[in-house]
Amino acid sequence: MSKAPCDDLDRQIETATSPTDISRRTFVKTAGALSAAVATGLPTLGDAQTTSLVQTHSLTLKVNGESKTLNLDTRTSLLDALRESLALTGSKKGCDHGQCGACTVLLNGRRVNSCLTLAFAAEGYDITTIEGLAHGDQLHPVQESFLTHDGYQCGYCTPGQICSTVALLDEQKRGELSVVSFETGKLSNPDLTDHEIRERMSGNICRCGAYPNIVAAVRAVHQGVPQA
Repeated sequence: MSKAPCDDLDRQIETATSPTDISRRTFVKTAGALSAAVATGLPTLGDAQTTSLVQTHSLTLKVNGESKTLNLDTRTSLLDALRESLALTGSKKGCDHGQCGACTVLLNGRRVNSCLTLAFAAEGYDITTIEGLAHGDQLHPVQESFLTHDGYQCGYCTPGQICSTVALLDEQKRGELSVVSFETGKLSNPDLTDHEIRERMSGNICRCGAYPNIVAAVRAVHQGVPQA
């Protein structure tokens, strides 16, 4: 019966007169053999390459009023489907962890982080991206307000900020509450104060720090202030 690699290592240790008697070469050689023995029975690299985890299926997404049929990996995020498969690059990939809001789009009018939403989970919904808000050359009122009040600097987060604002205004009209609503005790159709706006927009980060202008833009469009 052949000896296990660990037996060779034990023999080297037993016959050594001092720790330095085990040469670096012997140790590396024996450790390598031991590692190979431990790996016995595990799939080889070739076997792993033949076993693919990728599963693709067909789905139809209704984006900005148009139905698009795609064949995607089932793990594809809605954000990647929009950007890579439909060339709708307005929605930005910021953190890709649902923390910055740059990827915000609307599903049936409600805002979601598209980087955390599987494309297949969005099937059957009306998806609206920043590209779908304007009507031809006529900008959406929120877009006009952001331009008028300079609610952006580098512009990277702006598509998500605008989509979030559109949803925010609808949420407020429906009487939906925020943490501020409970803090102030205004639980019936709370006013969209600056405090409310900041809380309701807190999921959208502007690394340039254009927050005062963003709040002003949201406030103006809520109040129906004519845009210049």
